[in-house]
Amino acid sequence: MSFLDKAKDLAQQGIDKVGADKVGEGLDKAGEFADEKTGGKFSDQIDQGVEAAKNEAEKMDGN
Repeated sequence: MSFLDKAKDLAQQGIDKVGADKVGEGLDKAGEFADEKTGGKFSDQIDQGVEAAKNEAEKMDGN
């Protein structure tokens, strides 16, 4: 099993346990943390990544 397959399985377990909304909240916090640590230098890229991950979480949740 590849790294990405393992990551997808872990993401699905998290979504199954707490739901896509809570996972989205966690992604927002992680994005804010990353943005803070990079001094805002990569804000646009971080925001795009967070939104893409939240969209995938919603798909995995069946919404």
